[in-house]
This record gives sequence, structure tokens and C-alpha cells, in this order.
Amino acid sequence: MSRIFTTSFASVYPHYVAKVERKGRSKAELDAVIEWLTGYDEAALTGHLAAGTTFEDFFAEASLNPRVTSITGVVCGVRVEDVEDPLMQKIRYLDKLVDEIAKGRPMDKVLRT
Repeated sequence: MSRIFTTSFASVYPHYVAKVERKGRSKAELDAVIEWLTGYDEAALTGHLAAGTTFEDFFAEASLNPRVTSITGVVCGVRVEDVEDPLMQKIRYLDKLVDEIAKGRPMDKVLRT
């Protein structure tokens, strides 16, 4: 089991925010991507952040978007579509979406619309 599974989402979230803001994007765009991926609205996301939910529990309670399989590409040298562990793949999907925001990709393309 990877250490990231038991890491709290709240401890990583500020790093996601910093990454997108450093590249001129907004926290609102990040939250929109998280909502698209997990189904969590602002209140649910805030609840998970306040509760210190682990990545394992964060994704266990999520309703993944049915278009999640359209997320492809490489994160940290690993193709997200080839990750075998289902939880790690969900985490990599999120990482890939954050990377796309940070690289300036238009939101309609990031959200696969």
C-alpha cells in the first residue's frame, strides 16, 4: 500500500492550489476540476478538507465522472491509463488534471466537454 493512500487530502490540497496559482490559474478552477472528477461540491470539498480525510476515504466516497477514462497521458513518468491499482489511478487522474490546469490548458478541454 502506498503512503499517499493514508495521507490526508487536506495536506496536499494547498500544494495543488499553489501549483495552479503559480501558473496564473485560480483556486476556483482547481475546485471545478475536483468537482468534475469526484462529484464533490464546494460544501463537500470543504468538509473533507476540514475533516482531514485520507486520499483512500476521499476517493472511496466520490462519485467519479463517467468520462474519467478520457483522461490520458503521463504523470511522473507513468501513463495514467496504465496504472493498475484503482485508487492510485484515481489519484493520478487528479494529478493529471491539476497538471493540465497549470499548463494553461483551456477549462473546457480539462473538463473533457
